[in-house]
Amino acid sequence: MRTVGLLIFPDFQILDVAGPVAAFEIAARYVPGAYEIRLLARESGLVASSSGARMYAEAFADAPRLDTLMISGGKGTRTPAICEATLGFVRGCAVSARRISSVCSGAYVLAQAGLLDGRRATTHWRRTADFARRYPKVRLEPDRIHVRDGEVWTSAGITAGIDLALAMIAADLGEDIARKTAQELVVYHRRPGGQSQFSALLALDAGARFDGLLAWVRENLREPLTVEQLAGRAGMSERNFARAFAAACGTTPAKAVERLRVEAARALLDAQPLQVEDVALETGFGDAERMRRAFIRAFGQPPQALRRGARAA
Repeated sequence: MRTVGLLIFPDFQILDVAGPVAAFEIAARYVPGAYEIRLLARESGLVASSSGARMYAEAFADAPRLDTLMISGGKGTRTPAICEATLGFVRGCAVSARRISSVCSGAYVLAQAGLLDGRRATTHWRRTADFARRYPKVRLEPDRIHVRDGEVWTSAGITAGIDLALAMIAADLGEDIARKTAQELVVYHRRPGGQSQFSALLALDAGARFDGLLAWVRENLREPLTVEQLAGRAGMSERNFARAFAAACGTTPAKAVERLRVEAARALLDAQPLQVEDVALETGFGDAERMRRAFIRAFGQPPQALRRGARAA
């Protein structure tokens, strides 16, 4: 039997825990005795999630030896809830457990414990810039659903904990059991396509007013796409367009165009054997250096590093 411990703390994200718990539970229906699930916290008792809903955990000091430690994410990962005692427990599991992992921003805990230095890892897309600044020694791969580096596993935002658990189940019990578990959960066994965690076009949330314009931008990234050009296409003066666009989309036209270009360039780098310079031209950056600066702003890494990581994965 493999004992899986899920570490929680005040203000944890409840789906980071509930999703993997359900996956391991269902896998154990197909292979009885495969997993024992334990919820762990610094002190025993009810622990409040960020939603206010509570889960009961036992004190990690009383936990049996673990096969797998999975650290949940949530607001609590960036608060004093992650104290030295918790970090010490995590470091100890890195030595005694077969594998150690995190869901979403639980990667902050692994990084704070020093367990991700020099390793490949991922976390929630909204946290990548902050994470890269805080932990420059980590080889962050922000465009992945989950990453395995040796026996240290990390996953992206929230529901990616289910993907992570399915990958572990496949490693432990075989692809057939992982597939059956995914079918029972009514989720993908492996998510199709690339690992992009969100669409820049969707994230802009422009509403009906600029939806058509943004769709046109995405289809015409090789155009200059100046404010003058965009305003003319929207039938507005430059000044009114810039103000209305920022109010609707929450960002400037120039930053929106850069986000769409970065998204398209990332997809080309993953899918096609093009040179970085060719990708820069194809997506309207014009030159590789301009694209490199945009990638560092968006992902914390240059294009070449992300491409190497994708190939290694």
